[in-house]
Amino acid sequence: MKRMFFTLLTVVGLMATSVYAEVATQTNVTKLYIATFDRAPDSAGLDYWVVSSGLSLEGIAQSFFDQDETKTKYPDGYTTEEFIASIYTNLFKRSADTAGSAYWTAELESGNISNSVFILAVVNGAQADDATILENKTEVGLAFAAKGLNDTDLAKSVVADVTASSDTVTSALNIIAVSTATATYADTDFEATDWTDATHSKNVDPNFDEVFDDTQVKRLDIVVTAERWQSMLDDMTATYGAFGGTSTSIPTDAGMPNGGGMPPMDGEMPKNAGMPMDTTTTTLIDSDEDPIFVPADIYYNDKQWYRAGIRFKGNSSLQSSWEAGILKLSLKLDFNEFENEYPQIDNQRFYGFKKFSLKNNYDDSSFLREKVAADVFKQAGMVVSHTAFYRLYVDHGNGAEYFGLYTLVEEVDGTVLDTQFTSDDGNLYKPEDGSTNFVAGTFSEDDFTKKTNEDDADWSDIESLFSILHDSSRTSDASSWRNSLEAVFDVDTFLKYLAVNGIIQNWDTYGRMTHNYYLYNNPDTATLTWIPWDNNEALQEGKMGGSLALDFSDLESSSWPLIAKIYADDVYKAKYDSYMQEVKENVFNATDMQNLYETYSQLVEPYATIERDGYTYLNNSSAFAQAIAELKTHVTTRETAVESYLAQ
Repeated sequence: MKRMFFTLLTVVGLMATSVYAEVATQTNVTKLYIATFDRAPDSAGLDYWVVSSGLSLEGIAQSFFDQDETKTKYPDGYTTEEFIASIYTNLFKRSADTAGSAYWTAELESGNISNSVFILAVVNGAQADDATILENKTEVGLAFAAKGLNDTDLAKSVVADVTASSDTVTSALNIIAVSTATATYADTDFEATDWTDATHSKNVDPNFDEVFDDTQVKRLDIVVTAERWQSMLDDMTATYGAFGGTSTSIPTDAGMPNGGGMPPMDGEMPKNAGMPMDTTTTTLIDSDEDPIFVPADIYYNDKQWYRAGIRFKGNSSLQSSWEAGILKLSLKLDFNEFENEYPQIDNQRFYGFKKFSLKNNYDDSSFLREKVAADVFKQAGMVVSHTAFYRLYVDHGNGAEYFGLYTLVEEVDGTVLDTQFTSDDGNLYKPEDGSTNFVAGTFSEDDFTKKTNEDDADWSDIESLFSILHDSSRTSDASSWRNSLEAVFDVDTFLKYLAVNGIIQNWDTYGRMTHNYYLYNNPDTATLTWIPWDNNEALQEGKMGGSLALDFSDLESSSWPLIAKIYADDVYKAKYDSYMQEVKENVFNATDMQNLYETYSQLVEPYATIERDGYTYLNNSSAFAQAIAELKTHVTTRETAVESYLAQ
């Protein structure tokens, strides 16, 4: 008891001298909700106080006593003893001990401390079973808010039976899961009246001409409920923190803030809007979880697609955009993600396609890099995703809003395999981080995520590539080494990829970064085939040390052995050089590329230059034209670079 009083008195003393100014977090504000309101925090309220209020934890505790919910719970005439008893019951499911109650009564009635300071002192002084109960209630409260729930009656009942037992936490989390499912999928009573075989069913071939038309900028509309949109934003906040900064306004209602923490919806320009991102100065958050999917309706050419899954997507670009206050975020669309919840959309497709990425042309004032790079790979004969320009509108409760000019990208683990290989039965890997640079002795299954055959715990094809790449026969018997390597890896395709990637300059991939490529074990050849992915950083010198030299003289060979060992082989170097010449002459030459840049720039300019503040990466009105001019200059400099390399 003496130890507890010492802890409490220390906290009270710090508060009284204004030394105590704890930063508000989701965890400590959740504890305030439990102590003050005897309930879990509603999602919108927690988001407001932590993200947007601009208040310290003590400031939030004080502000809670200005709210109608507090005044109703502790009305005039409520005695000090009753108030103390309520707080102890809210937190610990017990009454205050006699000595403690007497102490706090004296402190409160003398005016030495406020109600809010008392609550914080009791929260921070919790020990033994009291601390366990509070931690358990906090876990449940955080889970409640994370699911986007805002029902205050449910918020109260979900923590009511939580004790020091972990079983009570499990029961409460189950209630949250059931409630989330009920709340999220209550809109199941509908008829898919626009459904036709040609547009919605799985029983047709993908319609590439309709979806990936290079001659138009088509319109796509997403309609999502305000609640589901808010849950997407809350999920982003939980991962990446505040959207574009915080405000300092004090809310009028603790339970339901009026738009607290919401991104700008009517063109208001947040801090840093339109500024180019520099990921070299950003501390990147490593999250193992993708952003959440929610159901939304998709509209295209006066037809509706029902309850498709949408989520935000990306890594450093997603985080950087969010932190800068730019809501033009990349999205993933999956047209039958929620077929179990909505039987009407079983095997729903969009003109034969199950899913797409909507790329936001991050940090690209030309809006062309993602598409043009894919076009170049395609013209060179590589397996690559189809792409097309789309203007995106999103209605999340306020009517359709222009989110900007996007690039629609075909997903590799879908129609790319179905249509560019004879079979999609092989292993498809999406390498990311760690051992995906192929350094000897580093292989880890966790770094090579399977996108097909996920239930088959077999990475032997990747392991074989590691083994043969580093085999000593490379220097003792090069011919035998090449034969062994080509038996497991499509070296020819990789050499062509290196030639194209080098000519166009694409730094954000293998050689600088351990991501942005796929490997597919082609069933026809039993060899791993390289597939390029995510090319928005192409067609420029680049960041993070820039694009590699054509002769790889700036390559850290020990870190990127797949390039180093293959390029060091005379036979493979000669093949690489021949592809370099071929791509320069037939694909990436000044005449053809400048014509393509001119065609595409005229096509997209009307939609690129009207993007709104807070939904654009353009710095100023002339940025688009300048970026197009830079692309046209870039291709001529690359022609010269290739000529110089081949003349060596």
